[in-house]
Amino acid sequence: ARRTTRRQVVLFPQLTISYKAKFIRSNPQTQLTMKFSTFAIAGAALAAGVEGFSTGARTFGVRQATSMKMAEAAVEVDKMAALATAANEARGLAMDSIAAAHSGHMGLPLGCAEIGATLYGSQMQYNPSDTTWINRDRFILSAGHGSMFLYSWLNLAGFDLSIEELKNFRQHHSKTPGHPEFPNSEHNTPGIECTTGPLGAGVSNAVGFAVSEKMAAARYNTDDHKIFDHHIYALAGDGCFQEGVSAESAAFAAQEKLDNLIILYDSNEVTLDKMAEYTQSEDIIKRYDAYGFETYEIDGHDLAAVEETIAAAKASNNGKPKFIKCNTIIGKGMEETEGTNAAHGEAGVPYVDSAKASIGLPEGEKWFVSEGTRDYFDGVQAKNGKIYDDWQATYASWKETNADLAKELEDAVADNVMPAAEMIKAIPEMSGDAEATRVSGYKVIQDIAKLVPNYISGSADLHGSTRNYIDNGGNFGAGFDKTYDGKNMYFGIREHSMGAILNGIAYHGIFKASGSTFAVFVDYFRPTIRVASLAELGRVSYILTHDSIGVGEDGPTHQPVETVSGLRVIPNLDVFRPGDAEETVAAYVSSVTRKDGPTALILSRQNLDQNTAMPSQERREGALKGAYVAKKETADLDLIIIATGSEVQHAIKAGADMPGARVVSMPCMELYERQSEDYKESVLPSSCTKRIAMEAGVSAPWYKYASKVVGVDRFGFSAPGDIVMAELGMSAENLVEQIGTMN
Repeated sequence: ARRTTRRQVVLFPQLTISYKAKFIRSNPQTQLTMKFSTFAIAGAALAAGVEGFSTGARTFGVRQATSMKMAEAAVEVDKMAALATAANEARGLAMDSIAAAHSGHMGLPLGCAEIGATLYGSQMQYNPSDTTWINRDRFILSAGHGSMFLYSWLNLAGFDLSIEELKNFRQHHSKTPGHPEFPNSEHNTPGIECTTGPLGAGVSNAVGFAVSEKMAAARYNTDDHKIFDHHIYALAGDGCFQEGVSAESAAFAAQEKLDNLIILYDSNEVTLDKMAEYTQSEDIIKRYDAYGFETYEIDGHDLAAVEETIAAAKASNNGKPKFIKCNTIIGKGMEETEGTNAAHGEAGVPYVDSAKASIGLPEGEKWFVSEGTRDYFDGVQAKNGKIYDDWQATYASWKETNADLAKELEDAVADNVMPAAEMIKAIPEMSGDAEATRVSGYKVIQDIAKLVPNYISGSADLHGSTRNYIDNGGNFGAGFDKTYDGKNMYFGIREHSMGAILNGIAYHGIFKASGSTFAVFVDYFRPTIRVASLAELGRVSYILTHDSIGVGEDGPTHQPVETVSGLRVIPNLDVFRPGDAEETVAAYVSSVTRKDGPTALILSRQNLDQNTAMPSQERREGALKGAYVAKKETADLDLIIIATGSEVQHAIKAGADMPGARVVSMPCMELYERQSEDYKESVLPSSCTKRIAMEAGVSAPWYKYASKVVGVDRFGFSAPGDIVMAELGMSAENLVEQIGTMN
């Protein structure tokens, strides 16, 4: 029977509970507080002879009276009791931390406590002592505002996140920032898999995790050894599913049959401003059915239902990602705010003490965790420790018989790549003919894919234009000519999802991934670039072609003018706009050797002249420093011309007849700024203040380096690209004329 229909779960023959959240809220007598849940589980199980725990459509087989002995039932009841207790204590930790900070979001940690108990206390495989274990299950809190949910469960599960850190929630230098942050130079919180906050992003990142796991399994598993077989879990709320990026990503996940992905929907019928029905009326189960997910709907507060449904989702390897709608009560356990939009934030702080008492926590004790809960999670660690040890034995055996694969995998995980200075020498010299840098990029990416075996790339339906297809790399996915070890990803026309999936692949920690589209469309996924920069994801890069008004006939809708400079203002993003083929080599090399942040590669549609007067390796070495002298003065220095990308050719022509003019190519401002003061002075000596810069884009950023700028501070128009360029002043002749106006 299909498990993709809305259902009621028959807990016991005598009692059928509907899981529609409205029904639960409108019938107060059904709202049993959690302090009674342990007795309800134990008493009802004994009274029923341990029958039930099934769905009308299918029995999950956990508690069938015909096959389970009473002794086994008692063990299961003890487990459920322990999970119920842990759920309440996690609620208490969240309440105390948010109250201490007078800041935070209380609704999700209280409303999803049973989900957390089931994941960390039963269903997920992880090792708190080895938080980088490559076959651990991954949990992404897409609704990142509920971060105390995650911090509470990491503490209970034995991760190195102390009660003291919980007490410092949202405080400076704590490991418990307001939203979860992937380990970086600012925070190093163990157990955080993904930086989340912008709604919809985390659940979309999870698709990237699932892609990476499928790819790793296809590439490294053998008939005798299974190295990768973990699951990806994402917990998301109404806001995540209202954001369009989650829809794009769901369509991709179902299309590529990512059945290792399990999405848990915290369906509490509340958004920040209003009850959710004020802004949404769709049947989300039908929507995810239509995508091609396997869907479930349960009471998110019923531990047995949550446990059995997640177990069933894990066991179902049918090519369908899983979507579990968990009907919950936001802020459960705090009578004054539960079930209302007031529960979302910290409005419940005045009621913390009474709420804790109502769910059975000791009066007056802050951040209380019982010895029984600590003992229970010691047992969970022991169980997961056995799984971990068995995996280590399997890995050792696999490594012994697959030495080359093991070396490749270990280098990928450690992010070991050839140093940039060596890599630029390993790539053959490029042609001296005029060539678009997107075409140069196509040539370079073939070498990059060979030199960096874990490098993959994809496009938002523009491979033919952006030219980032890896020849003989195969295509990733399911069906048609696709396999899971393919190096080329087809994202469809889904730029926002592409950016989020790329980040997920990077977070997963094995592959380096790039994605392409036209530069003008980068604003569709700009939020994901911002988060990648914040999270210091060096494993991700963006290939953005058709970089200026030189696009031509397509007109101003497709001609970027503000786009490149708009990317330059994002902290920790390297924006590389190469001026010829050799600089393009350096740009790609820089993107795959950088460790602490992403890179945007800005490439031209139109052909560019090559600076053949300068040796290729010198251009590559100079570009790796962000800026260099592309044409040195032959007399006393009296003028510096700075240019980037397609305008370098104009600068060189303009300076050719000016003996005192130096031409500086600056393909990457950010890289240049990271050089030593001595190097920067050697390129742009402070003694020469007569400077002019040129770029086919807005002029503002260049005034940091020049007193006059030849730029494009307006939108373009539809005409052949060379005409648009000339009309808007992007020519050597206009540059010479503008230099003539300088004192």
